[in-house]
Formats: sequence, C-alpha cells, structure tokens
Amino acid sequence: MARWTASDIPDQSGRTAIVTGGNSGLGYYTVLELARHGAKVILGSRSDVRGKEAVARIVAEVPYADVELRQLDLADLSSIRAFADGIQSSYPSIDLLVNNAGVMAIDKAATADGFEMQIGTNHLGHFALTGLLLPQLLNVKGARVVTVSSNAHKPAKLDLDDLHHEKRYRKWLVYGQTKLANLLFAFELQRRLTAVDAALISVAAHPGTAATNLVRVSAGSNPIKVAVMTVGARVISQSGAMGALPQLYAATALEVQGGEYFGPSGIAEQFGYPKRVDSSAASKNLDDAQRLWAMSEELTGVGYPDLSS
Repeated sequence: MARWTASDIPDQSGRTAIVTGGNSGLGYYTVLELARHGAKVILGSRSDVRGKEAVARIVAEVPYADVELRQLDLADLSSIRAFADGIQSSYPSIDLLVNNAGVMAIDKAATADGFEMQIGTNHLGHFALTGLLLPQLLNVKGARVVTVSSNAHKPAKLDLDDLHHEKRYRKWLVYGQTKLANLLFAFELQRRLTAVDAALISVAAHPGTAATNLVRVSAGSNPIKVAVMTVGARVISQSGAMGALPQLYAATALEVQGGEYFGPSGIAEQFGYPKRVDSSAASKNLDDAQRLWAMSEELTGVGYPDLSS
C-alpha cells in the first residue's frame, strides 16, 4: 500500500468509538485523529486527572472534537463492568472499540481480582470489556474491534498451565506472552464472528518501536534505567503519532478485512507507515486460542453468548 497517514483517514462522522488507555501514548493519538476526522470518541482512562488533561490537549488542537472521558481500569473487573454498564445505558450501538491500554514489562504485581498484572490488564481486561460491549458492537454494520499487540509476541510461547506466572516471573517474557494472548484473542474472535455471519470484524495492529510512556514505566524506579531507556527510546523509536498509524489504519481504512494484522512497513516492522503484516505461528494455534478463550471466560466471568455455537 502507499504511504498511508492520518490525513488519509476517511470521514468518521456519525461513528462512536471507544479507545482504552486514551490519555497517553498510542491511545492519545488514536483518540486525537479519530476526533479530528469527526468521530464521537469515548476516552477510557484509569486516571481521571490524566484523562482530563488529555481531553484538554485534544480540544485545544481540535476545537470541534467530541471527546468524552470515562473512568476505566482494565486491572479491575468491577471498573470494567461499571464502564460497560455506563456505555450500555448511554449508547445503543458502538462502531469501534480499540483495545489499546496496557502495561509493559513491569515488576510482578496483581490486579484487583488477583490476576498477574500484565496478563490481567493486557488480555483479560480487554477480553471482559469486549464481551460486555458485544451487543452494542453487533448492532452496527461495519463495526470493528481493534486489538493492539506488539512485535514482542513473536518469540513468545504462552504457558496456559501457568497463566499467572506463579512458578517463574520474567517481566519481558511475560509481556511478550500477553501480546501473544492479544493476537490469539483477536483471531479467535474473528473466527467466531465469521461462524455466525456477523457484520462486526476483529483485527489487530502493532506500533513497532514507539516512544511512549510504557518505556519509562518498564524501567521501574531505578533512575539510571529510566534515563537510559528514555534516551534510547528517543534515538531508536518513532513518535507516538507514527506508532498509532497501524491501529488507526485497522480502525478506519475501508479495505480492512476481518482477521488482518497491521504494523509498520520499515525494517523488521520497527518503524514506518502501516501495512498488512504476518504474525507468529503460535498466534495461529487453534487449540491454544480455544483453550485461552475458555480460561478467559472462566476467570473473568464474562461469556460471549451471541457467538456460542
């Protein structure tokens, strides 16, 4: 494909979009550009303060932007349910859900529900949110779910017998496994949508190497690591605005088909304009996808009855 940029986003007027983690990084630029092109955007943010700051910045740049802030903590099932309840009471339909929020390579911690924090936030939280919003998404012809993964999924192998890494925790390996889980979910969701001939499609994207605040957070509290990783990210990474292009393409380009995966077009998919890319063999493992799905339903208590066989 040609060099696709944010200026190529089709008119989004009349579309209602939800972006998780929309207060910073890739999520912020996704909200900004969707709003710039006419969408009504619901910005999900764990922090009310940072969320309000993000909305103010967006409106300052795009005065006509229609952006609504709602509190959402993907590491807390009660917060996810409250968010979904609020959406269901306010919006009969949703055109777009961008599962963007995440944590990267953090020290071991637990979610409010006792899940390992990275798998709990990056995968289980979005699994639950998507399932709870499914009725609103299925109501709309051409609706999409975009799940954000990472190149870190490529060397990963998901250990479904130790999903919460109780035996051993290595933060970067765990992060890669959560990004593999994102793809297993996105592709399995599309298979199930296809089986019921749904108009909704599920696609995935990754940003390559983008300079976002996740890099700083992954360095932990060591000031030397923070400084080194921050400077390093600025040298070798593309901007957050560029990193957001693959997920914006997945969310808006008219030619996108269900089950596709998009990333940067540069060397090793680390930078550049968006294109369709391939994923690892592990991300296409049907047995793992189905087993992870069943485990996710059990752990979150969220089922997908409209997609049941």
